[in-house]
Amino acid sequence: MVSASSGADYEVTAVRYGTRSTTKSDVFLHFDSYGEPDEPIGMDYFFWVARSPARTILVDCGFNARSGARRGRTMLCAPRPALRRLGIPPEDISLLIVTHAHYDHIGNLDEFPAAELIMSAREYEFWTGPLADRPLFATSAEASDIDALRRARDAGRLRLLPTPAAEAAPAPQDLADGVRVLEVGGHTPGELVVLVSDGEGEVVLASDALHYYDELRLDRPFRHVTDLPAMYAGFELLRGLANDGARKLVAGHDPEVMRRFPAVDGAPAGAAPDEMAGFAVRLGPTGTGTR
Repeated sequence: MVSASSGADYEVTAVRYGTRSTTKSDVFLHFDSYGEPDEPIGMDYFFWVARSPARTILVDCGFNARSGARRGRTMLCAPRPALRRLGIPPEDISLLIVTHAHYDHIGNLDEFPAAELIMSAREYEFWTGPLADRPLFATSAEASDIDALRRARDAGRLRLLPTPAAEAAPAPQDLADGVRVLEVGGHTPGELVVLVSDGEGEVVLASDALHYYDELRLDRPFRHVTDLPAMYAGFELLRGLANDGARKLVAGHDPEVMRRFPAVDGAPAGAAPDEMAGFAVRLGPTGTGTR
């Protein structure tokens, strides 16, 4: 079991910036092996914001309009305007944690030029290495987004977290007071889970280590995977974290997130009363969704 952080406390928000409709056979690996009829399923796209008096941290930054449109995704509100709707000047983002390098998580890196970027060294080395061009990997990434990572590295604003020893159990790495990450792999080689202290415990931002809560409930891996045993190990880690009553587990793409947690309180001055509906939810400290 990973111990909870005792550092600064954050207000944590999930921002639903995009969506699409798909099918279970398109999201669960070898869905036909479960002997169930295929069914429609929704997929939401999120990024996450953690705010304390000292800093504002962004976890991932979404797909951009170009790649989203080409892939048939619906952009509800681009990340920079979404932040402004929450009353957060994008220029206030001091740290951007990259959980992994898929197109829907790093499509707007250049929109936050003042932020320090953090990702795992294993993730960066994979996506800038020779295997990333193989079609089954490349389908989930955009060359222009990977180039943005390279530019950030060349400019000295990308910090790479060391790769854990192969025989070691996943251990948290502290990034800032109250913010830690765990490298779990599975979906991608260096996938990160982010743990944020909210004064009540921790919010576990699983990102794509857990696309849907059903992956844990039914033990069903996601379709896109680089290391299946590592994905299963990640599930076990997340189960252990979720069993702690002081932690809230947040899936990376499940529309259920919008039902589990309360909507953000209020809207910016002058906004229509329903402008924030279906847009963002508070994960902590006021988030009280089931864990």
